[in-house]
Amino acid sequence: MIIGVTGGIASGKSTVARAFEALGAPWVDADDVAREVVEPGEPALAEISERFGQRVLNEDGTLNRRALREIVFAEPEERRWLESVTHPRIRARLTEHLARLEASGAPYVLLVSPLLFESGQSEMADRCLVIDVPEALQIERTAARDDVDEAQARAIVAAQMPRAERLARADDVLDNSGSEDAMRRRVAELDRRYRQITSDQSHGK
Repeated sequence: MIIGVTGGIASGKSTVARAFEALGAPWVDADDVAREVVEPGEPALAEISERFGQRVLNEDGTLNRRALREIVFAEPEERRWLESVTHPRIRARLTEHLARLEASGAPYVLLVSPLLFESGQSEMADRCLVIDVPEALQIERTAARDDVDEAQARAIVAAQMPRAERLARADDVLDNSGSEDAMRRRVAELDRRYRQITSDQSHGK
């Protein structure tokens, strides 16, 4: 069984994933895979450099993310082209990673993705868990963590899927606005539930 895990910026997705991992549930991070598919030697990087030229490459041949970001933010058509090149490859690579983890005998696996719903990756999951924190706390954490001012942090939060929409699409919600102990207790509850669902499915219930 695959559990999709998402949440807004600074909601604590990685911290929650590590808490599940401590209970025996491995995870794949879609952000890591998105970086993987544009590494030197990957077909996606070859296509990107062919389209945009040397300006999107660093001297060592790696992708200059800032240069590429500036191009695609300014030109929506180029952003769509980039997504058409990277998204299918990200999905294929995620499928490989998830299959490998499922084959390892884990009770269930997590697909952690900040854009789980926006990218359509939620279709790969059997259930979706949303890590939820109030927007004021998101803004406070983002400003502290990413060294941006409050206005920038507000803009980042505002650019994401609205909190209400994310919650409406969740099968499960984990409120991560409290203490780490409270979060771990909720993870333990969900872990028991997910193991039970997996067990019921394997026995044909």
